[in-house]
Amino acid sequence: MHSSPPFNAPAARRLRAALGMAPGHVAYGLRAQYGLIVEPETVMAWERGEISPNSAELTALAGVLWCAPGELLAEPVTLREHRIARGLAPDELARRIGLETNAYQKMEDTGRWKGNERQSVALAQTLGLTLSQFVAATGKQEELAEILRSAVTTRWQAYLKPLAKLLPVPKAHLEPVLERMHGDYQAKMVSTLSWNSTSFEAGTGDAGREYLADIVAHFWSLASGAG
Repeated sequence: MHSSPPFNAPAARRLRAALGMAPGHVAYGLRAQYGLIVEPETVMAWERGEISPNSAELTALAGVLWCAPGELLAEPVTLREHRIARGLAPDELARRIGLETNAYQKMEDTGRWKGNERQSVALAQTLGLTLSQFVAATGKQEELAEILRSAVTTRWQAYLKPLAKLLPVPKAHLEPVLERMHGDYQAKMVSTLSWNSTSFEAGTGDAGREYLADIVAHFWSLASGAG
């Protein structure tokens, strides 16, 4: 069973008040328009943040409150949360990105995206994902960090293709970013002997984690100004 999406209780309360509706009006709308049996007390509990509506209830609530589902969500993170925020059913999103519904649903359920480059671009465009949102939603954070670590410590050219396969960005846009990162970190390596430490090379321990986080942060900084 899926967990509830990250519900934005204050937004729901604000939107209802702006329409001049009472919780009972919302409950009636959910029943009359969508066939959902929801008591006014439940609507009030949603707005107090005590419980959250499930996916079907959230979509229906957005319809009653005349808003997009995304307006009732906190910042989405997972593929499922981004899809719900866009008001798309799994089969509709799968059709738009060129996947069978079952194949897409499995990726959403596991949190591991396995689409090809064309499908990745379509996914990012359809859901309006930034690069960092795409990486988080597709569960590629660790893979990205490892590719970037290898690119700045060895031959960056060898990691251009794997990076382009991972991200919905043309290789031509990524090439100057990797080249700049490699130059920056090689210069840092020359100026600090600590780069030769085992923890940095292996990416283990607190120092290793800070090292990888620094590389990824530098990548996002450069990538945001590329293309």
